[in-house]
Amino acid sequence: MTSQIKTILLLGLLSAVIIGLGGLVGGRSGIIIACVLALLMNVGSYWFSDSIVLRMYRARELSRDEAPWLHQIVENLARNAGIPKPRICSIPEDAPNAFATGRDPEHGVVAVTEGILRILSPEELRGVLAHEMAHIANRDILIQTIAGVMGSVIVMLANMLQFAAFFGGNRSNEDGEGGTSPLAGIVLAILAPIAASLIQMAISRSREYLADETGARLCGQPLALAGALHKLSGASGALPLRSGNACTEQMFIVKPVFGFGGSMNNLFSTHPPIEERIQRLVDMNRTGQFR
Repeated sequence: MTSQIKTILLLGLLSAVIIGLGGLVGGRSGIIIACVLALLMNVGSYWFSDSIVLRMYRARELSRDEAPWLHQIVENLARNAGIPKPRICSIPEDAPNAFATGRDPEHGVVAVTEGILRILSPEELRGVLAHEMAHIANRDILIQTIAGVMGSVIVMLANMLQFAAFFGGNRSNEDGEGGTSPLAGIVLAILAPIAASLIQMAISRSREYLADETGARLCGQPLALAGALHKLSGASGALPLRSGNACTEQMFIVKPVFGFGGSMNNLFSTHPPIEERIQRLVDMNRTGQFR
């Protein structure tokens, strides 16, 4: 199953959870109210997501004079991807990592830490930048935002269901829709947000696999990206990020470690296992699928 198809199925599963919860809480009207509230909350964060996250990591835009070779790499990759050349920013962090942001390809930004520029070879860095350009070309920021909106709707509906379970019992709404037992309502209110989080994480992992595949084709060197992932997985785990927030971890090419916490179980990880990502790239190189 391709990453694109898997993403569509997972988004469909999120939609099914919303419809199910909405029906229990208040029928169609409950779904509509929750969707409107979630959209209002998330549109603003999506529209300004690039400036918010860049400010969070104290990122500074690099001019062509400061890093002409880096601009040349990004320019060539953008041409291969058929998208406008994104802005390039530097993050003052020793932890080697990178991410892409921007609501669409016309507003794309690629951000790299100072640490990643020190430990990777030019070919490996090109592979990393190709991965991030793939995120921009594949509109992953938009997809993650849609998943975030759906997740917010589920949390709101779960809270409404919990309230209804405590105070409404088995009563239905005025349309004869909705209503559930207190115990079932409490259980669903707890399990639904957990299920939504797991689905969102699965979507994130699916997009990472797709970005690896697309990035390997953009740079034409799957093994260079594989080598970069191998280096980054060890180095980023040893050097925690001093700034930022764990809520942004899905943006990075490898799961970062923050100064206040360690890694979680793979079930709750926003990133696929590094070993699997590397093996996929090795297989792409062996079969020539990147050409």
